[in-house]
Amino acid sequence: MLKWLKNRREKKKRIAAAKKTYSDDVRIIPRAEHGISRKNIDESAIKVLSRLNKAGYEAYLVGGAVRDLLLGHRPKDFDVATDATPEQVKELFRNCRLIGRRFRLAHIHFGRHIIEVATFRGDHGDSQSGHQDDSGRILRDNVYGDIEQDVWRRDFTVNALYYNIADFSVVDFVGGYEDVMEGRLRLIGDPEDRYREDPVRMIRVIRFAAKLGFSIDESCQDFIRDEGVILRDVPAARLYEEVLKLFHSGHAIKSFQGLRDYYLLEHLFPEASKVLDGNEIALKFLQLAMQSTDERIQQNKPVTPAFLFAALLWAPLQRRTEKRLAKGEPHSLALQKAASAMIGEQVRFVSIPKRFTMVMRDIWALQSRFSYRTGKRATSVFEHPKFRAGYDFLCLRSQAGEINDADCRWWTEFQNNSPEAQQKKTESKQRRRPPRRRNKKPKD
Repeated sequence: MLKWLKNRREKKKRIAAAKKTYSDDVRIIPRAEHGISRKNIDESAIKVLSRLNKAGYEAYLVGGAVRDLLLGHRPKDFDVATDATPEQVKELFRNCRLIGRRFRLAHIHFGRHIIEVATFRGDHGDSQSGHQDDSGRILRDNVYGDIEQDVWRRDFTVNALYYNIADFSVVDFVGGYEDVMEGRLRLIGDPEDRYREDPVRMIRVIRFAAKLGFSIDESCQDFIRDEGVILRDVPAARLYEEVLKLFHSGHAIKSFQGLRDYYLLEHLFPEASKVLDGNEIALKFLQLAMQSTDERIQQNKPVTPAFLFAALLWAPLQRRTEKRLAKGEPHSLALQKAASAMIGEQVRFVSIPKRFTMVMRDIWALQSRFSYRTGKRATSVFEHPKFRAGYDFLCLRSQAGEINDADCRWWTEFQNNSPEAQQKKTESKQRRRPPRRRNKKPKD
């Protein structure tokens, strides 16, 4: 009984605290003035928001979900922000798991679907420098606060909008609503400080600009062009994840062009960046590869990171291979050694898991083998586990004008034939040599 009364009093205190007024500079967009409907919000997210609110906690849908709903898009994720601590969230939801070191988060599981709940982040105060490295990059961020502190810990204004489940309004502290309406990407706070805190924001702004079709505010542009080298302070494994989001968002071509426009490609794929300068065929090939990836994603077809990484590194691989061939090495050995050396160099900048580098090697090795059109060698090429990826790669090279289309046409026709026709097509047309006659030894 005493525990029940205590919990009831605490709940009343939380409800009273949740009704506090915001600061004078905040903008509240009421339900009648924005286009967000609960019908377009994930049902699981509504359950989480409602339960937190009924328990007396502040509960907001936040980040890209609010931005996308305002634009009339279907959000990929529905993230929740609250003043409840992760432990308090766990008490409310039996299907909750706590994760994270740098910042503790609550993951609420609905089958395979997860709603991420984050406690409002706060100011570090005088101790902030203790959570950064020498370059200003944040290393630890496990400090809780209130909503008005939390907004300043976010990156872009368009990602700092809060949808309040209590009255269905949108809360805007930094002009994010206007930026969404005008299609503008702008960092919260001083751009240089924010980029140095987390250099990955330079990649994120390129990705959002490509994905949303937004312009990048002038205040956010110059530092990217001048100081992109700070990306090299970011672990290569993390950059792999960011590059994957960049190229598998369905807007790979625009993202790739953004990397080139802001001189970031040279810090992610330095060898590819050098080779592309003045090489129109290599550039066209890469654009075709990215266009193909975008089309597959739009059609909900599977894509593999290995294909795009193989395309990005193809031109520099050829250059390395040619140097080895000039020294008299056999082609297969030259290609193998060039691939090993180049991958070893590349993973210092953007890490690529071995399961993908193995596929990349197969795609590259198949390119020279597509010239086999007779006998068992042709059959072994067709039966190779990575034949399809290698074939697509070959045809893109043909479309780019790197090679003639004879091999692509031959293998296209070969695939469309019946097994009997395939066997006939690969039969050698050369006449068999008669067996060599051995001279008999003269009898004694």
